[in-house]
Amino acid sequence: MGDRLRLAVGAMGILLYFLHGSILTFSRVIRKRSTEEFSCIPYIVALSNCLLYTWYGLPVVSYRWENFPVVTINVLGIILELSFIFIYLWFAQTRGKIKAGVIAAIVILVFSITAIISAFVFHDHHHRKVFVGTVGLVASVAMYAAPLVVMKQVIMTKSVEFMPFYLSFFSFLASVLWLAYGLLSHDLLLASPNLVGLPLGILQLGLYCKYRKKGIMEAPSKWDLEQNSQEKSKQMQLVTNENINGKS
Repeated sequence: MGDRLRLAVGAMGILLYFLHGSILTFSRVIRKRSTEEFSCIPYIVALSNCLLYTWYGLPVVSYRWENFPVVTINVLGIILELSFIFIYLWFAQTRGKIKAGVIAAIVILVFSITAIISAFVFHDHHHRKVFVGTVGLVASVAMYAAPLVVMKQVIMTKSVEFMPFYLSFFSFLASVLWLAYGLLSHDLLLASPNLVGLPLGILQLGLYCKYRKKGIMEAPSKWDLEQNSQEKSKQMQLVTNENINGKS
């Protein structure tokens, strides 16, 4: 019963990635052909987290396939995050591309060093899991802390335009599910990062509720401008006709 429940929680975590709020964010980026004020940092940090936990779940580190759902969700995460980063690089300004490239290079370097050390320095699953899990814990805390950059912008501008609700909401749900998965698996290295993710997720949702009605007003469309112009012309025509009738 415990194994079935654990697998069910893992499956729900996989489903959440299909409903990941970033898809909606980057649909907007593609539609507007601009990254606007969106930050690349949360997606690159999330990529590092997915890389590390994919390695953590593989039989090289874990015992056989005891953490198969972890591998599945994080492989999907790698594909999604790489797609988001590629879209960001495609539409970002030169300065944004350089910044994203430097951070991504650091992430890949850290992952490579972690994988090499765990594979060749440690010779049993327990020590490999502790080492990779500890590095993954740091990456997870960084992933959950990355939106603090956006949260600062929300507080300063009093607008949630660049802190998408669905990204915050699904991140919160994912934290709940993976905390449950870690506890059911008796794996504190999987559960503990989500103890940080839960309060940060609640904080993001709280900020969204507070500032959601104070979003930046979009520029009026061409159709609205034309309608306003026509209405003003009709009003001026009526005033002119009334003046003429009054004089006569």
